[in-house]
Amino acid sequence: MIMHGVNAVYKTYPFDFNPVAGSSNSLTPSDAAEMASLGFDVVRLGIVWEGLEPGSTEDYAEPATAADDNSKAICTEGLVNGAGTAGPGGSDSQYNQSTLQAYVTAVRATVDLLASYGIYSLVDMHQDVYNAHFAGEGAPDWAVCTNGLPPTNTGNWSANYFTPAVGVAFDHFWDNDVVGGLQQNYDAVWHQVASALAGDPGVVGYDVFNEPFSSEIGTVAGNAAFDAKLECFYTGTSTPGEQAQTHAPLLCPPTDPAVGAIPSIESGDPNHLVFYEPDVGNDFGDANYIGPMPYPNLVLGFHDYCLASAGQAYFDFYGSPACSGPEQTVMQQESAARASAATRYQPGGPAWFMSEFGAGEDTTDLTRVAGLANANLLGWTYWQWKQYEDPTGGSTEALLRSDGSVDPVKAAVIVQPYAQAVAGTPTSMSYDPSTHHYSLTFIPDPTVAAPTVVFVPVNSFYDVYRSGYCATVSGGTSTTAGDKVLIAADPTARAVTVTITPGTCLG
Repeated sequence: MIMHGVNAVYKTYPFDFNPVAGSSNSLTPSDAAEMASLGFDVVRLGIVWEGLEPGSTEDYAEPATAADDNSKAICTEGLVNGAGTAGPGGSDSQYNQSTLQAYVTAVRATVDLLASYGIYSLVDMHQDVYNAHFAGEGAPDWAVCTNGLPPTNTGNWSANYFTPAVGVAFDHFWDNDVVGGLQQNYDAVWHQVASALAGDPGVVGYDVFNEPFSSEIGTVAGNAAFDAKLECFYTGTSTPGEQAQTHAPLLCPPTDPAVGAIPSIESGDPNHLVFYEPDVGNDFGDANYIGPMPYPNLVLGFHDYCLASAGQAYFDFYGSPACSGPEQTVMQQESAARASAATRYQPGGPAWFMSEFGAGEDTTDLTRVAGLANANLLGWTYWQWKQYEDPTGGSTEALLRSDGSVDPVKAAVIVQPYAQAVAGTPTSMSYDPSTHHYSLTFIPDPTVAAPTVVFVPVNSFYDVYRSGYCATVSGGTSTTAGDKVLIAADPTARAVTVTITPGTCLG
């Protein structure tokens, strides 16, 4: 199964979506219908910790300030008392069940809307630069512990990562060394979300933490040290994973929760997939040192971007010839990491998925990364559907323009035929956006009765396949059903090759 789709993340209050057109956070039935017509069958749907557990002092009518940071009841360094002071049942609780339930109800409404158009939701706990006080989003104000350091806004959100207060705030989260128990609270909220969505067939899985950052990354030793902390955050101390290189048991800090983020999610929902990300340096080609983790249903989720010029915002660097190597390196690094993360639950390693790429209109870059995904038989979600007043993105990231039309520059590359379901094992897949020729080869599985399904964008806004297309099959037969080509393998076929080209078949 290969999925194509988009991200939809609203990063500021109310941190969710409105099904009515005209609002800045709208995700409407018309949006879902447009997504489906483009062949998208998955949305990486953002949720934000601050929206789930804003705390008792948050006032969204006021500008973001540091007034609620560094609470002594939460940020005093020391061992966590039980579940922590700020979470469910804590002595200084910032948790409110009705607030969380109202948020999850809004999320479920969006999930169900998308599902009614055949689109799955990958529920993504999103953050960038930790908190709004750093020109980002994610953690609630009460969970910001900076040892009293004030926020510094450089005027460039991505550069803010490297300011002192941001580094300290992240360190306290990953070290889990304050009495408020930041990880315990994060994990408890995730458990509540997963429990609430466990029975929803429109959910494909959960993305635990977007683009994990630490001031340690930037060197090989630093990346490895932080990835060990990150793996412990995912697992907890009671069932730790293994080191990536030696496969020795990972020794997790005693301050970490016994039950980490992944088992917290899986205890609430044992059936849906759990997507874990390596540290944010992996987005640009750093090595992935996350080792095997002893849980089922895992997917290695990663992003593929090029940081061509230091000091620029992530998404304003397109057109650089320096991007080709790093973007290919990302694929190679994640492929190697996936193989080394094999467990008894997943002997071949976890599945993998490119949950972000693009975020701009440079067709050279989009073509290159989408081509790498095809070559690696990878599904993906483009960043992102609309601009959504994104405080930590780029000005040209939206696929749907402000007038409601699809951006033809981006869509000409990423709206393409692809195999939505394969009755066997795919061995190669390619698409040439200059000729609109698509090819798929797979080894059929005779035990699978369902056909292989290839989407063709016949209803798309641009006139490529609308006037007709030719589906040629070697080793099988094909029939068409709307925007789908259904392929049945011949009983004796060892391999099946499908090609899609614009225009009618000759002869």
